Amino acid sequence: MEEKDDIQKDKVEESAPVDEKPQEREKKKKEKEKGGKDRKEEEIKSLNAKLDEVNDKYVRLAAEFDNYRRRTARERLDLISTAGEDIIKGMLPVLDDCERALQVLRESGSDQAAIDGTELIYNKLMTYLKGRGLSVIEAVGLELDTDFHEAVAQMPVQESDRKNKIIDVVQQGYKLNDKVIRFAKVVVGV
Repeated sequence: MEEKDDIQKDKVEESAPVDEKPQEREKKKKEKEKGGKDRKEEEIKSLNAKLDEVNDKYVRLAAEFDNYRRRTARERLDLISTAGEDIIKGMLPVLDDCERALQVLRESGSDQAAIDGTELIYNKLMTYLKGRGLSVIEAVGLELDTDFHEAVAQMPVQESDRKNKIIDVVQQGYKLNDKVIRFAKVVVGV
């Protein structure tokens, strides 16, 4: 029993020194509680700051990824729309040769079968290329537009309505999906 009393006395002595008054003990207890609240508030502020930082990083990353996705989709569409450009550019001299062949055959009064066969080949080739986005740049009778035409010569004309207008096409121009792949070489009346 004595041991129990000694243990209880030790506990009492540990928890409150004998020379402290109850008011001082209460004051220290409140200060400890206040310090704990301040520490918790600082911890909450710190955690909120970290949360804001993580949210900001997340939003930036999501925006970056969205921009990347859009850019790659746009690049893919550009690549698809111009993928055949080199091949089509390589076929333009064949179109020119077909046009010249038709012109020579018509002027020479050749056999109608030769003219029809050449026209058939030309029309099939032109239909295929038009299906891939190729279009002819119109020129004759229009005013010179340097976005589509390249003036290679000037010819004097008598009619005033033909001045400063295209009177002949030396080499046909073409666009592929509204992009000029070959300017029309033209003769302008002066």
